[in-house]
Amino acid sequence: MRELSELLERLDYRILQGKIEGDITDLVYDSRKATAGCLFVCIPGTSVDGHTFAAPVADIGAKAIIVEHEVDVRSDVTVLQVRDSRAALAQLSAAYFDDPSEKLSVIGITGTKGKTTTTYMIKSILENAGHKVGLIGTIEAIIGDEHIPAANTTPESYVVEEYFSKMVAAGLDTCVMEVSSQGLMMHRVDGVKFELGIFTNIEPDHIGPGEHADFNDYLNCKKKLFKKCKKGLFNADDPHLEDILEGATCEVETFGFAKDADFRAENMELWKDGGSLGVKYDVAGKESFPVRIHVPGRFSVYNSLSAIAVCHHFGVEAQDMQKALAAARVKGRIEMIPVSDNYSLMIDYAHNAMSLKSLLTTIREYEPARLVCLFGCGGNRSKLRRYEMGEVSGNLADLTIITSDNPRFEEPMDIISDIKFGINKTSGDYVEIPDRKDAIKYAIENGQPGDVIVLAGKGHEDYQEIKGKKYPMDERVLIREVLEELGREVRF
Repeated sequence: MRELSELLERLDYRILQGKIEGDITDLVYDSRKATAGCLFVCIPGTSVDGHTFAAPVADIGAKAIIVEHEVDVRSDVTVLQVRDSRAALAQLSAAYFDDPSEKLSVIGITGTKGKTTTTYMIKSILENAGHKVGLIGTIEAIIGDEHIPAANTTPESYVVEEYFSKMVAAGLDTCVMEVSSQGLMMHRVDGVKFELGIFTNIEPDHIGPGEHADFNDYLNCKKKLFKKCKKGLFNADDPHLEDILEGATCEVETFGFAKDADFRAENMELWKDGGSLGVKYDVAGKESFPVRIHVPGRFSVYNSLSAIAVCHHFGVEAQDMQKALAAARVKGRIEMIPVSDNYSLMIDYAHNAMSLKSLLTTIREYEPARLVCLFGCGGNRSKLRRYEMGEVSGNLADLTIITSDNPRFEEPMDIISDIKFGINKTSGDYVEIPDRKDAIKYAIENGQPGDVIVLAGKGHEDYQEIKGKKYPMDERVLIREVLEELGREVRF
């Protein structure tokens, strides 16, 4: 039970009817979860408007309802009008759970790429140093031993505060979370007290219907994090750094290759050893020690530098950072799978043209004998994405293996035909093998010394969606099965 008037203290509102005295039993924004005595917040969604459920929720016995515009409900229910009900939900949720973010050191990470990998790196290093760390991100939320699959990169504000509350109850002292532009735009972190904010990079993305109107809108949403945190850690090499810093109210530190960066990488080298790929460099500036990472690519330097900057803030010793970074792995993000000493195989979530181009360009720097790219595209999604991904792979890979992803309600061969339309604009070689396990088997059977094989698109996903049903399908399991069928050693 919570006193309604106390929850409302941080809101600007107008009383349309009723009174604000008395207790509420629950805070609800999903009408299906409404109960007698609850405070219901009407959220205007993209497909459903919570205001249409105001009357039924009132009839259930709701104590009070938060609205953006007038609704017709029974007279014994309190109705309060606010300018933005999503923003109101964020403040109400923080108050309802007693501001749990104030009891944690919350680290928020925003940017186009690198958020997921960086969150896991930070979690790994801080835990190595003795901190108890929760995580909220694209793949999952982690609270102690509990792993909760994610629906959104940044959950609704009520869920964020609920997770924080559970972390406090579980004895955690820190939370590292991905903060998406959508999450910032939709006020999902308005009630969060951030200790640190991290800017990884920004490129045009998430622009279109239901997302951001244009790049400036996307950029301006990212900037909001740096008016909410005490200290900001920024990629010094990003061309949009000055734009991101505009209006920031936090203390500023930088990381990158720039000579004036507070945490900078020097003497970077790409390394490969048998089937493994990685990068090593020396940290200079506010820290000074060598780093070796088993994740390939220049962007791994940025991800690890931002993690080092965070851990410097927490006073973590250099040897603890080195140990954790050497062991850092993120499921489905350039995840190296040891299948052979002669060639490399990795799993990555790249599922659009921009991310696939970035991935394949990164791997090209390792000068593979052949770069083999296996991917499919999701059904009931833009055909343009299929054309573009086909063209990218045709231009950058020596061999493309076109297969199935999540066909949903489309026929896999129709999707493959769209991918072929794009790849046929190039001179790239390809084969088409609709069954994903058969495609993986073909890649492994035909792996040649010096090859790098990329399984793109599924990443951390452990299912395949067909005709409205999700079937178990984890590429790691498929690889094990293939190796066993071929009589080869399973090393992972």
